Amino acid sequence: MIKADCRSRLVEEGTRLFAERGLHGVSVRELSQAAGASISMISYYFGSKEGLYKSVLQEQFACFDQIEDIRQKGADPMVVIEGYLRWTIHRHRNNPYLLRFYTSELTNPTDCFATIVSPAIGNVIRILSEVVTAGIKQGQFRQDIDAVNAALALAGMVNYFFLSILATKSLINHLPSQDEQLINQYVAIFTEGIIAAK
Repeated sequence: MIKADCRSRLVEEGTRLFAERGLHGVSVRELSQAAGASISMISYYFGSKEGLYKSVLQEQFACFDQIEDIRQKGADPMVVIEGYLRWTIHRHRNNPYLLRFYTSELTNPTDCFATIVSPAIGNVIRILSEVVTAGIKQGQFRQDIDAVNAALALAGMVNYFFLSILATKSLINHLPSQDEQLINQYVAIFTEGIIAAK
């Protein structure tokens, strides 16, 4: 196996196995067998199983850097919020294991939480809260809204849609063809609430 292919296979299989069973639920032997590589290749490329896990997390959470691009695309807070929703849906559709790492690290953090996961999530919430604050200052959003709580509510709403797919598949259509409708619904719920106008 070519060296670059070996490293890629280790990351690919590590991603799958770590997502399924977590850092401590996978042995070095399982990782090497799944990738068709010798155990020494894990040490060679990553230093240890933990090093491989760190590389997997860095790859999984690299997409979080795109939030800055979304903020730069529009000064209008509503445009940014819609862009965030679209990006989050796209992120989950294209990174099927990301949510597993996300929830695993939030509920049972490893040493990587403080250096990879927390900064990525914190940056998204910080940017969203800045967008909400801008919307408050521009008169688009209510003055009594706490920007961080609003950002957490928005992030929670769209992430939970994907987290609950198995539990809600009989209740709602989760197909990608429904994504635009989902975005429109979440924008309406986030900005208008669910109370009927009087």
